[in-house]
Amino acid sequence: MFPGAAADREDAAYALVGAPLDASTSFRPGARFGPRRVRTFGEQFDDYDRHTGRHFTDLSVYDHGDVGPTADTAEYLDFLTSAIAEFDRDGAVPLLVGGEHTVTVAAVRALSPDVFVCLDAHLDLRESYAGDEYSHATVTRHALSVADRAIVLGARTGSEAEWDRADAEDVTVVPPEEVPGWTPDFDGTAYLSVDIDAADPGFAPGTGTPEPFGLSPREMRDAVRSVAPQTVGFDIVEVNDRDDGQAATLAAKLLRAYVFAHADA
Repeated sequence: MFPGAAADREDAAYALVGAPLDASTSFRPGARFGPRRVRTFGEQFDDYDRHTGRHFTDLSVYDHGDVGPTADTAEYLDFLTSAIAEFDRDGAVPLLVGGEHTVTVAAVRALSPDVFVCLDAHLDLRESYAGDEYSHATVTRHALSVADRAIVLGARTGSEAEWDRADAEDVTVVPPEEVPGWTPDFDGTAYLSVDIDAADPGFAPGTGTPEPFGLSPREMRDAVRSVAPQTVGFDIVEVNDRDDGQAATLAAKLLRAYVFAHADA
């Protein structure tokens, strides 16, 4: 159980779901351990949040446990979509903990946001990668089949075709150096996805495809806080077991920052 997530399902304002998918990782696998590590390294934090004056244990967070993947990724995404949609119908804001970034596709399909906001080192606008249409490198493209617009904060790499696609009117890319001055500039509902590799790998080395020249933890926290009030759901993905807990610690803290900011709004 995620520390402080002690609410019963029927009373939940937030529902945490682990999604340990690790099917398409293209460099360093281990995202299947992400939900476990985020729960483990979240144990150290104080219950009280000075920024909002709230206690995490008062915010009615329920931990559903993990929804284990099947051998067929498309089938798994359908199943995960149904689970997330059920929590949404019950009035609980879904909190998805990956697993590889592909799991985000299920949440976006379930919640149908107007805008997809993502903190990510990569554009993830590929049609497919290594022949896989559900690769972790295709997430933003899939999100745009549901959302009207995508905003990618911290992106600093992609293929030439991805950068060409990012020039379209429905995609906004905010490079790392501009994220500190960025404020939400959209109407409607949003879904917020945080790929831990948006952080510079010096802060979060435990991820599948680390990319230098990234965001600081403080910059990521501020972005999460600013977007949270307009969101219908949240995820933190791509944490693996290839470090001493730095990535999982940051992920757990960002998840808590989201819940505090969303509840406070």
